[in-house]
Amino acid sequence: MLNGVNVALGVSGSIAAVKVVELAHELRRHGASVRAVLSPAATSIVHPWAVDFATDEPVITEITGAVEHVELCGRDGWADVLLLAPATANTVGKIAAAVDDTPVTTCATTALGAGVPVVVAPAMHEPMYDHPGVLDALSRIESWGVSLVDPRIDEGKAKIATESAIVTEVARATTPDPLAGAHVVVTAGATKERLDPIRVLTNRASGKTGRAVARACYHRGADVTLVHDGPDVPYADVVAVETADEMIDACRSSSTSSTRVSSVPITLASLATTNASPTRSWSRSASATIAASSPSVSALNPTSGSEGCRSRTASSSLGVGQSSTDNGSPDRIFSSAGSVAKSAIAAAETSASAPIAADRQAAIIPSAVSPATTSRYGTSGPSWTSVTSAPRG
Repeated sequence: MLNGVNVALGVSGSIAAVKVVELAHELRRHGASVRAVLSPAATSIVHPWAVDFATDEPVITEITGAVEHVELCGRDGWADVLLLAPATANTVGKIAAAVDDTPVTTCATTALGAGVPVVVAPAMHEPMYDHPGVLDALSRIESWGVSLVDPRIDEGKAKIATESAIVTEVARATTPDPLAGAHVVVTAGATKERLDPIRVLTNRASGKTGRAVARACYHRGADVTLVHDGPDVPYADVVAVETADEMIDACRSSSTSSTRVSSVPITLASLATTNASPTRSWSRSASATIAASSPSVSALNPTSGSEGCRSRTASSSLGVGQSSTDNGSPDRIFSSAGSVAKSAIAAAETSASAPIAADRQAAIIPSAVSPATTSRYGTSGPSWTSVTSAPRG
């Protein structure tokens, strides 16, 4: 996700600075190189030695004759992105006013002037976050192109965002954006069909591949809507659904004339149980379709220097009553999941520059369960039916 990316990490004097060691580790786990800059207040909360250990780089705590701010964040500087996490109300206000009285604010002014992407993760008490002056400062720096990672409002505090949310925003700031201006709708995970007031028919789809595709589209500049039966995510607007009908309705209501890409649920089992290629033919005359819901994939990242996604590890999450041995080796499952995701991203990027026919929708949905396709022992799963609506006249 961040392979080869140089991150300058600015830490100001919030109690959330105690999380900077784990944040630095998380950035490095995703392939980034990290160098930290601490304000004097931050050094009173987290020791520079701890940050030195976490980044494996010397920590900047003052600006000297070596002009560290220019070497780090100048036009020909080391950093690809400046991440301010945590950013206090004091620091945000100073950046908005171009006040440079700490190493962190000096690096921020330099980065903004040099055109280096800046990501800000605010952290403060909630009343401070609600102050009109702080909100104005946040709006002002956002209008300059600064990316904001919204804090988590909890216990009367605007707590720093999770490491995952911050890493996602850093990836978006440093990844080419061929999907900028596109609206992508992605479905993920299983649905539940009610058999009676107690029992439901479902499958083991985890939704990991669908969420990975949604996240990859967000990294590449798209505005993403994620339709699934799951929690909120920082990279997409979530529409919660339970049944297949609700999922299809949500896709149709989310798809407008500005929607460039929409996706539909399809199980990896339906692709891997035959020798057919798991890729689909994508029509450019209608909304481009992403197939990405059932595979259980732990990580999907944009391939460096090429258009597509690759999977690091994968586990089999097929249909009810199936195991990975039914469909070949785990490598085959891995390959199928990766192929689905690659097709998804390729379709998304291809359609980003093409006009969309808003009067057509394509979907693959579970067909109605009938006695002929089920048994009391549950050995047969639901069949899948391809449905394409006719153009509206």
